Amino acid sequence: MTATRQRPAVADLDERGTLTVSDRTVERIAAQVVTEVEGAGGAANRVLGVAVGGEDPDNSAKVTAKVHGDTAALDVRLSLSYPRSVGRTTENVRRHLMRRVAELTGLTVSRVDVTVTALHTVTNASRRVQ
Repeated sequence: MTATRQRPAVADLDERGTLTVSDRTVERIAAQVVTEVEGAGGAANRVLGVAVGGEDPDNSAKVTAKVHGDTAALDVRLSLSYPRSVGRTTENVRRHLMRRVAELTGLTVSRVDVTVTALHTVTNASRRVQ
């Protein structure tokens, strides 16, 4: 005599509940995702629209997200390495953000607005007088 185990029926997706991803969570994920794009860096902190401190290519970009249902819109402030193409690099950032944020959150990214706050040149840490 053999016993047969039956698996419980999987509930429909609607009956399982909902997943809500906050704006702040999407902002943090997107800021980290920007660091994955070569040539993109951080933006300066701002108070009343005035930069406080310098632009920092090693910090993360500043991201504002608005989540509506299963769609997110992103506003990104970042700096870029010079002499890279601004247009090409910002388009790479835009595409990468749309793909990776969708993968990581399950949200559809409808729009990514990018503001470039500075261009950085690669300089050697040690300079010498000639």
